[in-house]
Amino acid sequence: MAFSNVHYNNKENIFCQEVFENLPQHIKNKRIDNLCGSYNNYSMTVFPVENHRNREDGSLVYPVYSRRSGGLSIGINLFPDKKTCSFDCPYCEIFPFTTTTKFTVKTLKDELTHAVNNARRRAVPIRDICFSGNGEPTLSPHFEKALEAARDIQKKTAPEAKLVAITCGAGLFQGEVFSCLQNAAASCDLDVWLKLDAGGEAWYRAINRSAIPFDKLIAKIKEFVGVSPATLQTMLCSIGGTLPSDAEETAWNDLALELAKTGNVKQFQLYGKARPSSEDPFAEAAPASYLEKRAKILGETLANSGVAVPVSIYS
Repeated sequence: MAFSNVHYNNKENIFCQEVFENLPQHIKNKRIDNLCGSYNNYSMTVFPVENHRNREDGSLVYPVYSRRSGGLSIGINLFPDKKTCSFDCPYCEIFPFTTTTKFTVKTLKDELTHAVNNARRRAVPIRDICFSGNGEPTLSPHFEKALEAARDIQKKTAPEAKLVAITCGAGLFQGEVFSCLQNAAASCDLDVWLKLDAGGEAWYRAINRSAIPFDKLIAKIKEFVGVSPATLQTMLCSIGGTLPSDAEETAWNDLALELAKTGNVKQFQLYGKARPSSEDPFAEAAPASYLEKRAKILGETLANSGVAVPVSIYS
C-alpha cells in the first residue's frame, strides 16, 4: 500500500474470521444463533454484518458482528418502538416498523448485563458496547442516563470493551448533549463516531435528506471536533445510480482535512453499503475500487499536510 495509515477490510468479514475460528465448534453455525443467550423469554441473536433485524423486534440490546468493530459489538437501542432520526438516509438498514415496547433504563441494565455475562461465559471477546439502534441515540431523552448505566456495566463486567456512540450529529445542537458527549469522551474514553457523509450541500441532500441546514450542521461538527476527539465515519455508495461528483469528492476531502487539522480526529472510517435497506436498489454499494480511490486521495492529502490520522476502509 502506498500509505501506511490506510487500512483495508472487506465485506466478506475477513476481520471476523479470527473470532469465528476461536469459537467452540457447536456455536459455529450460519447465524451464530443465541450466542448471548436469552432474556425475558426472547432469544437474542448475533447476526452477520449483512443484517441485524432483531432490534426492530423491540430489543433494547442486540449483539451483532460488526465490520468496523472487528468482532462482537453489543448494541444499545434507545428506540425499540419506532425509528427516530433527523436524517432520512436512503441507505439506512432500519425498515419501517412499530412495536409496543418502551425503553427503560432498568430493562437496559438487565439486558446489557445478561448479554455481557453470556458472551463472557462462552469466551466470545466483546469489542465494544455501542449506542446506535433504531435511529439517532442522542435524540432520546434517556441518552445521558443510559450512557451512565452502560458505562457502569462496562467498567464492572467488560473493561476491555470500548464504549461507542454512533451519531449523525443532530444532537449536538442541544447543549446538554454536546456537553454529555464531550465530557464522556474525556472522562470514560467514549468513542464518538460522528457522521460526515457529504462535503457539499447537494450530496448532503441526496444521501442524508435531513431538514437540518448543511452549513449549520457542519459548523456544529467543527465546533465539536474543535474541543473533543471523534472518529469520522463516511458512507460511500451510489444514490439513484450516481456516485459523488468530482466536485463533491474535492469538497469532502477539503472538509476532512480541515477537521483533521484540529488534532482531535482519531480515525476516518470509509465504509460501503453492506446491509439491505428499505429503498433498495435506490442506494447501492459502490465498487471496492471506489472506496480505495477515496481513501488513497485522503491519505495523500493528509500526508502532504503533515497530518497523521488513520484511514480505514470497510467495503
